[in-house]
Amino acid sequence: LGLLYQEYRDKSTRQEIETRRLQDSQTDPEESSPSEETPSEAEPTSTTESKAPPQISLLRNSNSRFNLWQDLPEIRSSGVLSILQPDEIKLQEAMFELVTSEASYYKSLNLLVSHFMENERLKKILHQSEAHILFSNVLDVMAVSERFLLDLEQRVEENIVISDVCDIVYQHTVNHFSVYITYVSNQTYQERAYKQLLQDKPAFREVISQLELDPKCKGLSFSSFLILPFQRITRLKLLVQNILKKVEEKSDRETTALDAHKELETVVKACNEGVRKMSRTEQMISIQKKLEFKIKSVPIISHSRWLLKQGELQQMNGPKTSRTLRTKKLFREIYLFLFNDLLVICRQIPGDKYQVFDSAPRGLLRVEELEDQGQSLANVFILRLLENADDREASYMLKASSQSEMKRWMISLAPNRRTKFVSFTSRLVDCPQIQCVHPYVAQQPDELSLELADVLNILDKTDDGWIFGERLHDQERGWFPSSMGEEILNPKIRAQNLKECFRVHKSDDSQRKKLGSRNRQ
Repeated sequence: LGLLYQEYRDKSTRQEIETRRLQDSQTDPEESSPSEETPSEAEPTSTTESKAPPQISLLRNSNSRFNLWQDLPEIRSSGVLSILQPDEIKLQEAMFELVTSEASYYKSLNLLVSHFMENERLKKILHQSEAHILFSNVLDVMAVSERFLLDLEQRVEENIVISDVCDIVYQHTVNHFSVYITYVSNQTYQERAYKQLLQDKPAFREVISQLELDPKCKGLSFSSFLILPFQRITRLKLLVQNILKKVEEKSDRETTALDAHKELETVVKACNEGVRKMSRTEQMISIQKKLEFKIKSVPIISHSRWLLKQGELQQMNGPKTSRTLRTKKLFREIYLFLFNDLLVICRQIPGDKYQVFDSAPRGLLRVEELEDQGQSLANVFILRLLENADDREASYMLKASSQSEMKRWMISLAPNRRTKFVSFTSRLVDCPQIQCVHPYVAQQPDELSLELADVLNILDKTDDGWIFGERLHDQERGWFPSSMGEEILNPKIRAQNLKECFRVHKSDDSQRKKLGSRNRQ
């Protein structure tokens, strides 16, 4: 546990990728290497450590160099490894990983507070309100992590074979983890304040740079410490999922794992909503100011409305019969604002303004791809408004700049339209899958941010390098560059991934039935 959490997490996810690569290259998933049992996330076991009694104080002994549960001296000397079944050893490793990763996370949080937040030079530079925005309630988050880790440690020390950890996760999630929602909801303000301070206060920039160079930080940036709580609460859910995949079915441990996972999912969703809420409100106000209505005005700002996609398309002029004409004036620019419940069609006018000439509820939109009509009509699709601003049906022939842009618009405009491949929520036996090998940050509202080792079903793909995918662990959908991932070719591994996913989400069948029709962009 000499690793900071950022290093720990990176090693864990990269080993997960390598393990899946190995599985994918084999005929039988059960033939995978022993590394599948648990990620090697800490420094190698010291060969000079003496045997110790079965007490493992991860919080108080920050120099602990243990790697896997089965590498602990007290585990090796107990003879328990010769008694336990291989599946139980895998489960022990999964539970132990949750505990050791929390210890690493607590160490990083402690460094954020002691090295940055409590630095005397930084305190003198920052106004109290600036410090509050920058560090938010990190002290509460650290206190919660310490309490959580102590309870986990106590459980580990009760017996060399860990009975369960998900009951502890459940209790702390229900009673204490709301501090994460507060911290993460402040993220937009935090990022903005940090950029502003770097820009406006040279002294702040200088001190932060000097603190980052300290060997304690191991080359990691200040911002990587600030984002720790959001990364941890998301990762914790995945660690519980990993345990859930390994516990025996219809057991008490499965029940506690399902309960813990459900509560963590609630907290993660609340964190995501907290982050989105402020940026969405500001964005809607900005859009409202830019719109001028040629038709009857539509109120844009609403607490339940947000932007899904915006951009320019080419509209075909004249009746459909003229679509074979090959003239430069065949198309003219229009601009679309697509919200989760409304489409607004505009033309750009001087002064960074947009004149609205049509609109329709999103639920009354239909799209149709044109057959190959030659180069000038490539990437063209038909958009039908079943009921437009004049309460009539209207059709628009629209041309996108590329195949991927056309498909992205079509899926955003009509989310229930069947994609090339079917989502896992349809219980399809097999579906193309991809695992993320490079992290990706979404650049547009219809894109999906990816973390290393994410596994996704491929719902659609384009010839110019984009994939529309559905992430298995949370069913979030969106577009991302195909270069970010590697396709999983082994059908047995794909089937195993789906089976595990169904198991994780089986506690809420009614929710799963809704997933196929719900737009998750």
